[in-house]
Amino acid sequence: MARCDAIQSTLRCRPGQSNNKTVMAMDNSFEPTMSTALMRGAAGRCPACGEGALFRKFLKVKDSCDVCGEELYHHRADDLPAYVVMSIVGHVVIGLLLWVETSFAPSLWVHVALWVPLTLALSLGLLQPVKGAIVALQWALRMHGFGARRARTGSVGATVATEHS
Repeated sequence: MARCDAIQSTLRCRPGQSNNKTVMAMDNSFEPTMSTALMRGAAGRCPACGEGALFRKFLKVKDSCDVCGEELYHHRADDLPAYVVMSIVGHVVIGLLLWVETSFAPSLWVHVALWVPLTLALSLGLLQPVKGAIVALQWALRMHGFGARRARTGSVGATVATEHS
């Protein structure tokens, strides 16, 4: 049996659950909310515990979390992060480009000096957070095998400390 206060920092306790009471078993009520998992993924953290790193390299997802042991190799982000980033950056840059052109009508070299670096910076800056959020979304929705371990163990992440009477 695990104590609720031992897992409270990263997981939700049942409503009305006291930190002094013993939790019989971890179940789906202790999983992070969808928004929490997405924020953890966008921050490059494990969607299950929020403590372990999600990436081992710039865009390479780790096989499992070093902290909680959650398996992360199931993800199938593929090209979706790039498409999402292109859509965001395209809308921002084209909107700004049209505004600058109609307001100031700068020469071509000013456009090149402004928009090429901005496009590169936004694309590189958004790619990892967007991929992390997509992996976290797949984890939260139990897509591509992410739910198998939670269904098998009835818990999120690694084994929680037990309490002996």
